[in-house]
Amino acid sequence: MAPSSLVFTVRRQEPVLVAPAEPTPHEFKRLSDIDDQEGLRFHIPVIQFYRKEASVSGKDPVKVIREALGRALVFYYPFAGRLREETGRKLVVECTGEGVLFIEADADVRLEDFGDGLQPPFPCLEELIFDVQGSGDVLHSPLLLFQVTRLSCGGFIVASRLNHTMSDAQGLVQFMNTIAELARGATTPSIQPVWARELLNARTPPRPTFAHREYDDVPDTKGTIIPLDDMVHRSFFFGAREIAALRARVPHHLSKSSTFEILTACLWRSRTMALQPDPEEEVRIICIVNARGKDGKRLPDGYYGNAFSFPVAVSSVKRLCGNPVGYALELVKKAKGEVTGEYLQSVADLMVLRGRPHFTVVRSYLVSDVTRAGFGDVDFGWGKAVYGGPAKGGVGAIPGVASFYIPFRNGKGEDGIVVPVCLPGEAMERFVKEIESMIIGQDDDLGVKESVQILSAL
Repeated sequence: MAPSSLVFTVRRQEPVLVAPAEPTPHEFKRLSDIDDQEGLRFHIPVIQFYRKEASVSGKDPVKVIREALGRALVFYYPFAGRLREETGRKLVVECTGEGVLFIEADADVRLEDFGDGLQPPFPCLEELIFDVQGSGDVLHSPLLLFQVTRLSCGGFIVASRLNHTMSDAQGLVQFMNTIAELARGATTPSIQPVWARELLNARTPPRPTFAHREYDDVPDTKGTIIPLDDMVHRSFFFGAREIAALRARVPHHLSKSSTFEILTACLWRSRTMALQPDPEEEVRIICIVNARGKDGKRLPDGYYGNAFSFPVAVSSVKRLCGNPVGYALELVKKAKGEVTGEYLQSVADLMVLRGRPHFTVVRSYLVSDVTRAGFGDVDFGWGKAVYGGPAKGGVGAIPGVASFYIPFRNGKGEDGIVVPVCLPGEAMERFVKEIESMIIGQDDDLGVKESVQILSAL
């Protein structure tokens, strides 16, 4: 891992607006009722690290990516516009062609200085994706920000920040792959973008068909919202051996559960035990589930809007922590299995009826699997990224609530999943012990013990 003491200087040029390379239509495009919910009204950061590549020696990644970005915006011209709000809090993109923010930068640090295992939290992140004053607003602000930072070794970093109401991870990767294709010499995208946001609008009249407890209005009666002034950020690695040890803890009839389901159940239970909430309180696990291709809601290839939902499992603290992990796993599987095309339609209906609420934050933990999103596969001409994925844990202004599952290869060359976790200091110490006990307690094999020691050092 990169030492926490790693400090370097980033010299940034003044931010500029990159507009579409050709004239684009001036029109208004309404977001869908899935895009348009309070829980997506924030900017989410992504980061990609690239090595020096001899085959493109002499090419400047800043110039190549900036030019390709302008050409990509011809096809994805809504990204060059600005969000407006109409009656009913309805968000609409005014396609103004103003462009997206772009920052050129240089850093006096080498890629290898970040260590063998690139993972969040990254040192000096605020320097690698600079928050241009006034750019973080949801309305009337650029919808994307890019910063390309050259490293002293010849490698570079692409950091981007997206207004989440515009796209989910799959939509953003689709746009990035278009930039990459154009950067490598293509003239048009291999996948043409499709707007079609009306496909995920509420019915007339709206008629939700599910309970949607992920949007419950839950008062913070016992001060259990996680304080932000004592947050510790750490990342945990789960390779094949760690996952096998966790899988060995679940009942036989659940042993064929997916890695996502087992890992989510174990993290939810361990995190709850670490936070030590009142035993009678209710806690929630919210799973991001992609609804593309689900029965009844087939979206066209090229659709780049948000197409996921937040199904939730709810339990009392006493039952979650007092039962074996199989109890949590059953709840996770049931919640995840609810998501169909009809479920997504029901969410859209609820948004219109209830004024576009935020998902429940109080005593909630949200997980999002981006192992297949493809951020690491984006190739601007320098090969695939050494790391590509979320720049940090958490969502919006609530870092303690969410974790991402990110594809990762550790220093031993083992493939697995890295999970950034944010918790208060004392709770983090308890969380580490819980995870270690779940893994080491299942297998006395030396390899697993060594792996857990690496895990706890991240």
